[in-house]
Amino acid sequence: MMEMLYLFCSIIFQALLVGIFFLMMISVVIYLTTNPYAAIERFQDEEFYKVPQTKAKIKFPSIDDPQSINLSIIVPAYNEEERLPAMLDESIQFLENRSRLYPTYKYEIIIVSDGSKDKTVNVAESYVEKFGTEKIRCLELIKNRGKGGAVQLGVQSSRGSLILFADADGASKFEDLKKLEGALEEMVKYDIFKEPSEIENCCAIAIGSRAHLEKESLAKRSIFRNILMFGFHFLVWLFTVKGIKDTQCGFKLFTRSSARICFKNLHVNRWAFDVELLYIAQKLNIPISEIPVRWTEIDGSKVTPVLSWIQMGWDLGLIWLKYTIGAWKIKSDKTN
Repeated sequence: MMEMLYLFCSIIFQALLVGIFFLMMISVVIYLTTNPYAAIERFQDEEFYKVPQTKAKIKFPSIDDPQSINLSIIVPAYNEEERLPAMLDESIQFLENRSRLYPTYKYEIIIVSDGSKDKTVNVAESYVEKFGTEKIRCLELIKNRGKGGAVQLGVQSSRGSLILFADADGASKFEDLKKLEGALEEMVKYDIFKEPSEIENCCAIAIGSRAHLEKESLAKRSIFRNILMFGFHFLVWLFTVKGIKDTQCGFKLFTRSSARICFKNLHVNRWAFDVELLYIAQKLNIPISEIPVRWTEIDGSKVTPVLSWIQMGWDLGLIWLKYTIGAWKIKSDKTN
């Protein structure tokens, strides 16, 4: 019996040594072959937006430019011709009402078509034609980048003192933007309507959260999907982000400075990009406020339960490994 136990322990120990050896070898290869700083891929045609009336192409501004409006909303959209109109209608109605109350308030919505193969671009351009390019712009990506890559390029093209990214499905109640803005004002101590120039240079992030809806969601999901969800949350806590209950809600508000820093350092283009953004923010001690928002399940999700969760888990492992061994590094110009 003792010999069997000794043999079992010996096999386990040797397997552990082999695993450590292979992890070290993989880490060395990754370190030597990885560019430590994020490289943003952008084709020349993606640097311009169209003016429907004149067919002219005008170059997008840069996130490095000073703010010129109060708020930019980035809407990543991949084959969203059916769900996009309702989200835009709700958002524009809220923002137009606000503009009537505050005549100096200016906003823009940048719809980023992430290599869509349906009529997403046509839908976006119909809103551009109706409301004008000062308020609505369409960034058409030549090839699919993933949600993170689409949001990243939208942020790079924005003008706002505050920058919100919001999902095209309209699952989050857009009016809850006020909750995120209130949380940001608490952190930066400036008025979003009166002091946009001061706010843009501050560093703070307010993120929408569905954590308060978790009990209701658990009852509706299958056991398998709940296991996947808990596994993902555990990996997020173990490897990357601490103290955030919901990293994946597609309703996040950044000051311009925070967006510039975080998105310029973003390596992950797919579903786990939210986690890397928050990881970068925490590493740079950028304050993050998590705010409960209203959320409704909308049919037509692009997330496939098994494959997307496997991809997210893989990305989480890479985020942890590459930052741990120094293969990925963070550039910071944070001043506040």
